[in-house]
Amino acid sequence: MDMDKLVSLCKRRGFLFQSSDIYGGLQGFWDYGPLGVELKRNIKEAWWRDMITSHDELEPPAGAPSAYEMTGLDCTIIMHPQVWKCSGHYDLFHDFMVDCRESKRRYRHDQLRGRWAEYDGRRVFIACEGGGEEGLEQTRARALKLFNLRAKQAERIEWAGDIISLTEIDDLSQVLGPDAKAVGTLTDPREFNLMFKTIVGALGGEEDAAFLRPETAQGIFVNFKNVVDSTRVKIPFGIGQIGKSFRNEITPRNFTFRSREFEQMEIEFFCHPDSSADWYRYWRDRRLRWYRELGLADERLILREHEESELSHYSNGTADIEYAFPFLPPGEFGELEGIAHRGDFDLRSHMEGKLDEKSRPLEVQLGEDGKPLHRGSGKDLTYRDEVSNDRYLPHVIEPSAGADRAALAFLCEAFSEDEAPDDKGKMKTRTVLKLHPRIAPIKAAVFPLVKKDGMPEKARTLYRALKQRWNVFYDEKGAVGRRYRRQDEAGTPFCITIDGQTLDDQTVTIRDRDSLEQWRCPLAECEQQLAERLL
Repeated sequence: MDMDKLVSLCKRRGFLFQSSDIYGGLQGFWDYGPLGVELKRNIKEAWWRDMITSHDELEPPAGAPSAYEMTGLDCTIIMHPQVWKCSGHYDLFHDFMVDCRESKRRYRHDQLRGRWAEYDGRRVFIACEGGGEEGLEQTRARALKLFNLRAKQAERIEWAGDIISLTEIDDLSQVLGPDAKAVGTLTDPREFNLMFKTIVGALGGEEDAAFLRPETAQGIFVNFKNVVDSTRVKIPFGIGQIGKSFRNEITPRNFTFRSREFEQMEIEFFCHPDSSADWYRYWRDRRLRWYRELGLADERLILREHEESELSHYSNGTADIEYAFPFLPPGEFGELEGIAHRGDFDLRSHMEGKLDEKSRPLEVQLGEDGKPLHRGSGKDLTYRDEVSNDRYLPHVIEPSAGADRAALAFLCEAFSEDEAPDDKGKMKTRTVLKLHPRIAPIKAAVFPLVKKDGMPEKARTLYRALKQRWNVFYDEKGAVGRRYRRQDEAGTPFCITIDGQTLDDQTVTIRDRDSLEQWRCPLAECEQQLAERLL
């Protein structure tokens, strides 16, 4: 798939716009247009319904260790600063960055790759931002330019090994930066905190400093006791939340894949420590199945378990659901969702204080005065089982999905080009978004074949009836073939046409977006037939 074509379609049809576009845009921020906001809303509603509201609490779902309950929450974006100190974000939530003194560009240290090249006794590490075949081509071209060679002289360059990460290079003085002409222009890596800092209150002093949340999870943890005390939920149960998060990414990139403002669909599932491994496996498999059910192809979707060396200090197991985004090199996958077995780390941190990631087992980190470096709330966040009377800190399983990445993955999967007849019966290239009907922005379009003979009146009546239930579009402008193509680009699954036969026998033509099949349907049964196909 050509990513440039998808980006062009998204802007042309009103899915996505660069934030502050008329001022040249703001990197890392995106606005959802009329169709985009419907797509994203439908994805979030599908997630909320499937994970939260339609969940059967009386019977164990397939693969679940037992029956369980689900509930929801909506927490504030700005919380008490102590939340982020106890969670570890204040001290540990950072990336390493390098700057180029020549180009004035900034890069994430772990995102730069390259190869060692040697010519005429000179050995240089050629850095680039791409990987795979793209990275190989970039390093070849830049090495030729550096050594002042022509393409036909490329074999004179000796290459040492495959492309590797810049993190494996100790001496950056021998590195040619991705946008530099001279060697040794990159600075040493240094830490960069990813949280957005702000001020709460009128005085504006350091004591009024706060942060925009980098994740939605902590709001659930600090409300754990409130939810247990105010409802009848019993472990095992999950708390779901959809909300905005903010991370001051060093280098936002790849359309909406990595941005500074994004929306998360997150569950914190609380369970007994003895059954937590089984619940981790359940949620890992359940979340993978959800993406498949909504149309992501098996061959472009994988579940990757983290190696022990990759695990966060608190993690007892983590798996990523990854998708083969078209902007990645062939064979590479990008993260859609992470499912983490967090143990009791979070509840314990907010109860006792920030835990020392270097200690095993984890202990509260102490300052020079021997007191907790960042004190906890002091509130008892243990759970008492009413049947056994046991009291314990629940373990947590966290399926954390990005709504924006999900929208991007569904758009990439849906985008296709095929051949379809135009108004004159000639085969022409058709651009179509084959979105699953559940998440399609517009569920159906209603057309009068012509603007006369009472057809518009009947079409408008049908449109108004369907509009009460779904997002439906009415269009009477242009040839019907052109109207079909406009809806194909928008991802509309069905188009309904009122024509001359409708006036005679009260039937309409329904056209399927993907198969191009057309069939007659009684006008009175139109809503029912759509309902059966929009599940």
